[in-house]
Amino acid sequence: MKIHKEFFRYVIPSMLAFALSGIYAIADGFFVGNALGDNALAAINMAYPLTAFLQAVGTGIGMGGAVSYTISIGNKNEKRGNQFFGMSLILLVLAGILLTVLFLLGAPAVLHLFGATGEIETLGKEYLLYISYGAIFQVLGTGLVPFIRNMGSSVTAMAAMIVGFLTNIFLDYLFVWVLPWGMMGAAVATVIGQAMTFLVCVLFFIWKKARPCFQFEKQQCFFTKHVLSVALSPFGLTFSPNITLILVNKSAALFGGTMAVTCYATVSYISCVVMLLLQGVSDGSQPLISLAYGEGDFPRAKAVRNLGYQFAGIVSAICMAGLFFTRENAAKIFGASPQVTQEVARILPIFIVGFLFVSISRVTTAFFYAVNQNVRAYLLIYGEPLLLLLLLLVLPAAIGIQGTWLAVPISQIITAAASLLLIWKEKQHTTKTALTDSQNS
Repeated sequence: MKIHKEFFRYVIPSMLAFALSGIYAIADGFFVGNALGDNALAAINMAYPLTAFLQAVGTGIGMGGAVSYTISIGNKNEKRGNQFFGMSLILLVLAGILLTVLFLLGAPAVLHLFGATGEIETLGKEYLLYISYGAIFQVLGTGLVPFIRNMGSSVTAMAAMIVGFLTNIFLDYLFVWVLPWGMMGAAVATVIGQAMTFLVCVLFFIWKKARPCFQFEKQQCFFTKHVLSVALSPFGLTFSPNITLILVNKSAALFGGTMAVTCYATVSYISCVVMLLLQGVSDGSQPLISLAYGEGDFPRAKAVRNLGYQFAGIVSAICMAGLFFTRENAAKIFGASPQVTQEVARILPIFIVGFLFVSISRVTTAFFYAVNQNVRAYLLIYGEPLLLLLLLLVLPAAIGIQGTWLAVPISQIITAAASLLLIWKEKQHTTKTALTDSQNS
């Protein structure tokens, strides 16, 4: 009962926080779609992976440091935990500065590479220009939230996201509909929203008297390497839906044209929220898993993982049922045309099939990086988009745009099967090790 109570105390706020981070994109799409039409909706969808990349870098570094921080606390080594906290802050600031420069120089070319052309490309470039100016707030805002959660204040982490989300919604309305500033307004609203999340995080650390340590005793390389090695997993887990978005957008543009890209925009917005809810379950359970692992209580870490499987499965089933029965009206929320609304209703069931399988792979991946089994986490995280790419090279060429849509759930099903195989192998290894130890004793 204690595990259940702790599990939901961490997971529910984490789910809400991650869902709100996804609604940033939906809010922008809602306001510009209703104000400027289908092309603006498609432009936000094309540009969003770059915005999400900033957030994924922040989440990756933040989670990489937070996992190491929590394991150190579990080992009763508070000083080392604070050193991981300090190094993570340095890496977040450096990443924010570097990405600001890179986005200002290269984002327009990358947008074109994604398949954006004509008015969609023009609108997308305008959006990304102003996103670039506030890149550091995107990185810091998402990067500090995992530390708050791992310090036992999951509700405060959720509150930081809510403040940013509400700011974004209000400013979207003001900047896009009232003034109106169009794509620039949507981008500025997003940046200011993330800045507000960052401000709440800073105020929490001041109130908590959390003291990051910047004295690394000539072990800067060790702390940097350790944070970044763990960071690759949560970064990939956060960004992988956007790799899917990039690949499917490109395929949709090639095999279905602007109509297919616009249809997928709505589908991706909807899927984004579900994926983030499931990531909220997996990342919400991570602090408990890492703490148990740091304390040497591996059975408790597995018990939390199994709760994650059960709860993520329930969440995915509810989302699948809800979206299936409301599919006829899903695209109307974004001001889509009747033709787009009708096509979205037809293809949405193809995508929701994969949600149940995603719930398995997300929890498995979070478990692996929470206990420092990073290689297995890498295989799952980066194997899925590679598999999707291979399917997109074959299926659309064989059966047209329908193959583009089918490639997504098929890749998710195979990844879930691979995750269960890795868990089975891990269980076999643990059993074999325990048997060997018993015989030796």
